[in-house]
Amino acid sequence: MDRRRLAGVIIATLLFALCASMVIGLTHRSANLMPIRYTYEVVNTYPHDSNAFTQGLVFDEGVLYESTGIYGQSSLRCVELETGEIIQFQALQSRYFGEGITILGDKIIQLTWQSRIGFVYDKHSFDLLREFNYSTEGWGITYDGSKLIMSDGTATLYFLDPESFQNIGQIEVRDNGSLVTKLNELEYVRGEIYANIWYEEKIAAIDPQTGQVKRWIDLSGIKDPTDQDSQKVSNGIAYDVKTDRLFVTGKMWSKVFEIKLLPSL
Repeated sequence: MDRRRLAGVIIATLLFALCASMVIGLTHRSANLMPIRYTYEVVNTYPHDSNAFTQGLVFDEGVLYESTGIYGQSSLRCVELETGEIIQFQALQSRYFGEGITILGDKIIQLTWQSRIGFVYDKHSFDLLREFNYSTEGWGITYDGSKLIMSDGTATLYFLDPESFQNIGQIEVRDNGSLVTKLNELEYVRGEIYANIWYEEKIAAIDPQTGQVKRWIDLSGIKDPTDQDSQKVSNGIAYDVKTDRLFVTGKMWSKVFEIKLLPSL
């Protein structure tokens, strides 16, 4: 074999090896992007107001704070977990449809649906401290310790400055490349954004840096199977940071469930 042919064979071999390496790397990367599937185990159940059209839920200092929707019925409330008793209640004006809430220090942040107005309350008195505006619909909101994270029913999550409430960034949420839409109620859990998906009995656990869904939590079977009301979908995620407890509920559900996550078999 002459030198030219030998050189050609060597180059071809090297190119083949390089291409093979790239394919293996891309396949491995794709496999790493596939979300892990989880199911749940119910650890405890607690009573919940079956008339509450739950739009936002958060656990703080031993109690649940809840935002409810429906024009003329929207509210902000503080609820005792163990009994479901409403400790504190603030009705919204009938022109507002209450949506997601989160706790920011000694304040409660509440969104409204299509009014594009948010409210800031004193956490203890429920006194209204200020209002703010945003340019989309308001669905879910949570706080990661440095910025607010808001959903609007699309595949986009918006990052807001907690002082000015101005948009400081955004990400698109994807499941291995495909957009995940209908992102609803949000909760920040152990470095991930948990999101209810409207009209689906599952929660997406999202990487806040990339928008990639890292886990799907299947809530099938947790709702009363005899209740076929299509409006009574899962919506409401609350996390107790101190004791690592996760709570879920839904619109007009009669129970709040404390769940433990289990890998699907």
